[in-house]
Amino acid sequence: MNAPARVAEVRRDTAETKVRVRVDLDGRGASRLATGIGFFDHMLDQVARHGMIDLEIEAEGDLHIDGHHTVEDVGITLGQAFAKAAGDKSGIGRYGHAYVPLDEALTRVVVDFSGRPGLHMQVPFKAAMIGGFDTQLAYEFFQGFVNHAGVTLHIDNLRGENAHHQCETVFKAFARALRMALTPDPRSAGQIPSTKGAL
Repeated sequence: MNAPARVAEVRRDTAETKVRVRVDLDGRGASRLATGIGFFDHMLDQVARHGMIDLEIEAEGDLHIDGHHTVEDVGITLGQAFAKAAGDKSGIGRYGHAYVPLDEALTRVVVDFSGRPGLHMQVPFKAAMIGGFDTQLAYEFFQGFVNHAGVTLHIDNLRGENAHHQCETVFKAFARALRMALTPDPRSAGQIPSTKGAL
């Protein structure tokens, strides 16, 4: 008997943004991305490719002001889609971690699909902007994601001198940690990975 599809689509419309996200947690890493912020699309593509998650994101935001609302609301909507697609989380590994290098940069990400939102992020970016992407918005993206996916997330950039490299290792390690946490464990099929019996 086949497991139910772990697919979800979520729309979020506000006075500042209109966002549509579709995820398939058991995909092949395909993506279709249009946020209006080129470097952000590049980072979201890393999430799809390295997480083996099929990902569609369309966002229209008030970019004439700046990218804050768009990036934050994509994080919120993506988190909602992950929570919906993961369902009751039965049979998953729950925890995931990854170390990812890129030249001189190295980042560690650890995630727990605990049902409890929490973000610890230490990334001393060496530049304020990467293309049209404000590096401060990486935090806003992950804060929106954890609050609505219900995950605990630790992100530590251990070293790096180039902000592009730093940010790319963050998103790639995030993707790899997600992949580990969400991969079904055949030994715990149908079981909630918690002694409480719920997450």
